Amino acid sequence: MNATSPSVPAAPRTELPVIDLSQARAADGSFNAEFLDQLRDAAHHVGFFQLVGFGAGEQQAQELLDTVAAFFKRPLEERLELDNRLTSTFRGYTRLGAERTQGRADSREQIDFGPAREPFASVDAGQEYLRLQGGNLFPAAFPELEERAMAWASLMSSVGAELLAALLAAIGLPEDHFAAAFERDPMWMGKLVHYVGGDAVPGAGTQGVGAHADYGFVTLLLQDSVGGLEVQPHGQSEWIDVPPIPGALVVNLGEMLEVATDGYLMATIHRVTAPPAGVDRYSVPFFWAPRLDAVVEAVELPAEYAADARGVSDDPSNPLLSVYGANMLKGFLRAHPEVAARHYPELVG
Repeated sequence: MNATSPSVPAAPRTELPVIDLSQARAADGSFNAEFLDQLRDAAHHVGFFQLVGFGAGEQQAQELLDTVAAFFKRPLEERLELDNRLTSTFRGYTRLGAERTQGRADSREQIDFGPAREPFASVDAGQEYLRLQGGNLFPAAFPELEERAMAWASLMSSVGAELLAALLAAIGLPEDHFAAAFERDPMWMGKLVHYVGGDAVPGAGTQGVGAHADYGFVTLLLQDSVGGLEVQPHGQSEWIDVPPIPGALVVNLGEMLEVATDGYLMATIHRVTAPPAGVDRYSVPFFWAPRLDAVVEAVELPAEYAADARGVSDDPSNPLLSVYGANMLKGFLRAHPEVAARHYPELVG
């Protein structure tokens, strides 16, 4: 951590700010100063906030959640046809308890997906992260899952780009500062997640997903009405419960922004508690991120913000890497040991 002593709120935060994206810009297209002040406070002091006014259709979010729930009620045999162990991209179906956080199994199953592109014909040593590019595994017998998931991803890509621009403006940088990193082929990622409780996963206990930080730029989470998400801001021992707000997204920042801003924007730790026995929880996180080969370098913050930067998290077990794809692959290898052993034995042997 750096040696400066950043200012912190006088008291621990007990709830997330709620920010309205429809109020972001003035009539002339510039960002509203009041909006940027709200965003800067949330991004620096909490690292999480709830977002409304982001442009979803009236029923789009609920239709997606209903479709995700319907998919996970289909026969297990159909889901296993999409097994993520089939591909080096870590996409497709992750079996219940097969993903791990902090070395423990999570009480969830999910579909991972991303931009569908042709895989690279060959990949040089040291650039194994390029093998994350490829196609998706969606159920042919249930086409509405892919249709609604990809439509949601298109909307979230627009929201992610707008929020990143606003975050940059909020810390005194040009809103297109990272344009080169996102041009051509941004490697966003989405998940369709089903959490279960009641000791369905041996050894998981109440861990829906263990405490962790995200490794991209901006995360946009759609959660259902069950709840269970908790957030722990920097320097705070208390956890903040994140009650669902109908029609809202939960937004947090990833490790790439922490690296770029020397910790002024923080990748905040969060976790999910598994639901009670007999209760299903569904969520759709979306990770707005740059090209796999994008190198994220430190920005030059204005002096007033640089003096308040906390420094990058000092965790020897989780070094933060400046190449986005390398940081992404590092996380996947740790979270999906079976896929890693099958497709990346030279990296985990």
